[in-house]
Amino acid sequence: MRFVTPVALVLALAVGGGAISAPAFAAKKEEKKAGPKLNVSPEVIKALQAAQKAAEAQDFAGAKAALADADSKAKSNDDKYQIGAIKLNTSIASKDNALQGEALAQMLDSGLTPPEQAGQFNAVAADQALAAKNYDLAIQRAQAALAAGYKPEAINPTLAQAYFSKAGTGNASAEPARGFNVQGLAALKAAADAMKAAGQQVPAQWYQIGVGRAEAAKLPEVTEWAKMAYQANPSGENLRTLVRLFQRANPNITNRENLDVLRLLSASGGLVVAGDFLEYAEMASKTGIYGEVKSSIDLGRSKGVLNATQGSELYQTATGRISGDKGSLGAAEADSRKAANGKIAAATADAYLGYGDYAKAAAMFELAKEKGGVDADEVNTRLGIAKTMSGDNAGAKAAFEAVQGGARAQIAGLWLAYLGTKGA
Repeated sequence: MRFVTPVALVLALAVGGGAISAPAFAAKKEEKKAGPKLNVSPEVIKALQAAQKAAEAQDFAGAKAALADADSKAKSNDDKYQIGAIKLNTSIASKDNALQGEALAQMLDSGLTPPEQAGQFNAVAADQALAAKNYDLAIQRAQAALAAGYKPEAINPTLAQAYFSKAGTGNASAEPARGFNVQGLAALKAAADAMKAAGQQVPAQWYQIGVGRAEAAKLPEVTEWAKMAYQANPSGENLRTLVRLFQRANPNITNRENLDVLRLLSASGGLVVAGDFLEYAEMASKTGIYGEVKSSIDLGRSKGVLNATQGSELYQTATGRISGDKGSLGAAEADSRKAANGKIAAATADAYLGYGDYAKAAAMFELAKEKGGVDADEVNTRLGIAKTMSGDNAGAKAAFEAVQGGARAQIAGLWLAYLGTKGA
């Protein structure tokens, strides 16, 4: 996937508007502000005059022949630079990209390109080298453009793409591909930072590319790229990536912790395939949240992701217990108010949360916190979930921020990222 940059357009406009012009041949002693003072060989001057005359007559084939003649007679860097300058003007008039690349290379390699033009020339040369799949040259030219102080938001995408192209799509986690991916990601991050600094919108696709490259190369910064991808485009799909990375990095989380992660996927629209809905139902079943077993399978079926038989055993078991479970909640709520600690209140709140009664769930979680004797991080996590689902984003934020450590803190962080997309 190519990164789109405005470099080539900028150069074409600048040259077309007369920002770059070749020094006049007749006035060798006159100092020109537009370019270096050159001592061009007489035979080269003669060939270049013929090239200019042909170009003015729109005889571009004749102009190129005269330029080739000039090349054959070039003896010095002054000659080469001047030939390159005429080639550049001819390439723009004739819309000849290949000739333009040749011209820029000739001027840059002469060592006489004015500092104020070196960055732009290298930038366009880098982009052309990338298009020609000359990735080493693209990297060399892009680095030269950056060293000259030219627009990093325009150069770094080209540099990143050149490194990614060198890495290829084979075994990305083995050297040298891994190292090229690391360098490409550094350039891509620099490009995004530069665009932000310039007040420009960073394409969300860049972060997706970062996630893909970091994941393929098995780099630990994949999670950071996933976070940036979600911030740039807070979709359920991007949050799903973050959640799955968290689960992979924390294989020993409890069923109760995993349930709260899957609840986030459900809230954000990140449940996609059949396995997502079945995993959600299984975690709810293992923790005795029967209402959520039913609702998760119902959701999967309504979306056409689950058929009538998938999850049917879990579904039948849960639906058979829901009536009695719901009937016991009133007594459980009364018992929780008389209890010495908050354990009954927390369990009752769990059930209310599973049935979608978020107001009662929040009240019971608050009571559990007040009475104590419970896992404060779990209670605050679930209080935050209840408040999120009821639309109390400020209250949810406060609850999640109260979660202190371990996997629970990371889970709360994922919920906070989701809340951040809602203006909480």
